[in-house]
Amino acid sequence: MRRCLITGCGGFIGSHLAERLLKDGWSVCGTVRRRPSSLDRMDGRLTVVECDIVDPLRVEHAVREAEPEVVFHLAAQSSPSASWQQPETTFRVNVFGTLYLLQAMLAVCPGATLVAVTSSAIYGASGDTPIKEHGRFRPSSPYGVSKAAADMLAELFGRTYGLRVIRARPFFVSGPGKLGDVCSDFCRGVIEIENRQRPSLAVGNLEAVRDFLDVRDAVEALLLLAEKGQPGEAYNVCSGTGTSVSDLLQTVIAAAGVRAEIFRDPELCRPLDDPVTVGDRSLLTALGWQPRATIAEMVRDTLEFWRREAVTAARGIA
Repeated sequence: MRRCLITGCGGFIGSHLAERLLKDGWSVCGTVRRRPSSLDRMDGRLTVVECDIVDPLRVEHAVREAEPEVVFHLAAQSSPSASWQQPETTFRVNVFGTLYLLQAMLAVCPGATLVAVTSSAIYGASGDTPIKEHGRFRPSSPYGVSKAAADMLAELFGRTYGLRVIRARPFFVSGPGKLGDVCSDFCRGVIEIENRQRPSLAVGNLEAVRDFLDVRDAVEALLLLAEKGQPGEAYNVCSGTGTSVSDLLQTVIAAAGVRAEIFRDPELCRPLDDPVTVGDRSLLTALGWQPRATIAEMVRDTLEFWRREAVTAARGIA
């Protein structure tokens, strides 16, 4: 039985990854700052360690308890928008959290493989389409800057100390259970219109083009990188296809089957917003990975998730 540690196990990608690994018979230990209900379905199978990633002693304790062969580093402050209001917290979590994990691995399990999950936000307005892994870093938010620093820090520790570090750079990962991204916001909004809880849907920049990827495809990519990724390399985790936010919105409305009044809210627009962010997935594809879920399938499953949540909430009120 292979052993792994997932930092940020209670998060969106982390919880999906844990479930996938448990299905394959892995021994999975996951760190959480506070245990979320999303992990309840894995009770008895998943070892959960409460650990603030910015506490180096707790981080080392978690690594010692897990005795991992593979570490998936997902703990992060992952909101670009929030990073403008909380830049210090964003840097503390994303940069120092990564540093403390790297130091703990050096002390406890220097032979383990680290899949360091950073972000496509490091590229920002690079000007390249599609974006390759060697593209320049020009982040458009404090979040992007923090992830660029974490990415470079992980590469540096691998190069200096011989850690088996593989960097994964996800683009716009979405799907059932995601909070605070454009797909989930659209899905929740149209369901509230469907349930007559709101009259209209507020939107931000609809002209932006993004590389959306279903979370289940992202999880398969991370597993493949743990098995076949080249230490020292960085890999874009993306579909390689651009979709405008406007087209995504129309897909959501059509799948929901509702008539929705749309209005633009300037408050939903970021200070800087990259017009086109589409990745090149050639390196990952060369390892044997292909995305399977379509945008329509991702939207359908996300709508179904939030409809179930709405029913559960209504029963709770009743």
